[in-house]
Amino acid sequence: MGGQYRITGDKYPRMRRPRGRRRLVFLVVASVTALGLVGWGTLQLIDVFTGKGDKATAAGTKGDCTSEVGPSAKATTASTAAGTLPRPGQITVNVLNATPRSGLAKQTADELKKRGFRIGDVGNATATYDKKVNGAGILLGAKGAAQAALPVLGTQLSGAEVKTDGRTQADRVDLIIGTAFKSLTKKQDADKALATLSGPRPAASASPKSC
Repeated sequence: MGGQYRITGDKYPRMRRPRGRRRLVFLVVASVTALGLVGWGTLQLIDVFTGKGDKATAAGTKGDCTSEVGPSAKATTASTAAGTLPRPGQITVNVLNATPRSGLAKQTADELKKRGFRIGDVGNATATYDKKVNGAGILLGAKGAAQAALPVLGTQLSGAEVKTDGRTQADRVDLIIGTAFKSLTKKQDADKALATLSGPRPAASASPKSC
């Protein structure tokens, strides 16, 4: 194989991919990316000018801020509950004496009547409580009276224990006088306590959650 058969110049076969094809692929990818960015930017501008972005933000903020119940909602609930308390004239009180002192039930019943309560039975306590109440007294009523009649009656006797039983009549409750009983709460103090209990409680101003 002499030198006359050597391949020279550009007649030698090229083994690498032409550079022009790489440039073409790069340009296509760059063009597609640029078009995508332009389209996205256009959509953002449309949302800004049409107000859709603000609506979406407002909707998201509303969802985040109302997910929890704040103190204002609790205060409103408490105020509503307080507004449903019965007045003394709507409550019938059975005054029962569980102490050895005679005449205590009638004396207490007369004072409660002066303060506006209706009086039911007056007499000695049943065997379940007779001589077995060591405190100032027990306020006993239906479960439905626990957040109604019993708290109202409780303003008249500080330190009384509150209990519920199986009765269904929520507006008729018992005041069982215990051995530590001296007298009902002074009328002036009882009236203040009753006004605080039954009067509307100011609802706290709304405090939306910071978003």
